[in-house]
Amino acid sequence: MNRNSGEITVRQYQEADRPFLRTLFLASRKANWLWLDDRHWQLEDFDAVTLGEKILVAEIDQTIAGFASLSVQDRFLHNLFIAPQWQRQKVGTALLDACYPLCRGTMALKCLVLNQRALRFYLNNGWRVITTGLAENGEYYLMHHRQPSASSRRQTASGRP
Repeated sequence: MNRNSGEITVRQYQEADRPFLRTLFLASRKANWLWLDDRHWQLEDFDAVTLGEKILVAEIDQTIAGFASLSVQDRFLHNLFIAPQWQRQKVGTALLDACYPLCRGTMALKCLVLNQRALRFYLNNGWRVITTGLAENGEYYLMHHRQPSASSRRQTASGRP
């Protein structure tokens, strides 16, 4: 069943979004990051991890479906979380597509090695693994994505290499 009855819209974060995004962030980590100790996680963690970042919110039928936060200056995607009922409905892709222009087409992110669903999602969306590293939450992949320039997209569309 396709739950995506409406169009996905991506907009700027508004302070009124905070309660819902806090809940989404906490619930999603608890449901998906089962290998981490969640005893000290709290709603306010959202505030700390998005402080100073650009936050974009995806909506379907005026319902928040997910969010992305990024450091535009660093061209770094820090968070991408989609509500469970909207996963596999192109919400994550819509958020990524809205982030690329803010970062002038080139972005980086860290994906925890154990987060295989997220890894598959990013690989399917054109990201590539550059290297691995170790952080507080475990081993991660450093991934990059470069959106083709407008001129290279025109060349490809015209059949030229």
